[in-house]
Amino acid sequence: MLDRAERLQREFFQLSVERERGPAWQPPIDVIETEHEVAVVVALPGVRPHDVAVAVEDGTLVISAVRSLPRAGSGSVIRRLEIPYGRFERRVVLDGETLRLDRRDFANGCLMLTFRKIG
Repeated sequence: MLDRAERLQREFFQLSVERERGPAWQPPIDVIETEHEVAVVVALPGVRPHDVAVAVEDGTLVISAVRSLPRAGSGSVIRRLEIPYGRFERRVVLDGETLRLDRRDFANGCLMLTFRKIG
């Protein structure tokens, strides 16, 4: 059971290495599309909402920030560190749709972006 939980955790938070910007991790996302909107949900537990940058570059949604290690008291020792920390960046191709960011919400550790389809 513990092996299965560890495997799921590794799948949930994937590490990647980018040559120009150094090591990064990629948070998991869900993309849900309707006739009029595209919603993107990004799992970002432990990341402050105002620290997250969102941009659209050449039809690609770019979400980035830094998840800092929690402050521990003096003399503390890290026994296990499974949650990824540091800079992350997630890129999502928006499939050629012309979209306008309509809503940006943060709830329960998830960033929720809602794009309105234009045209």
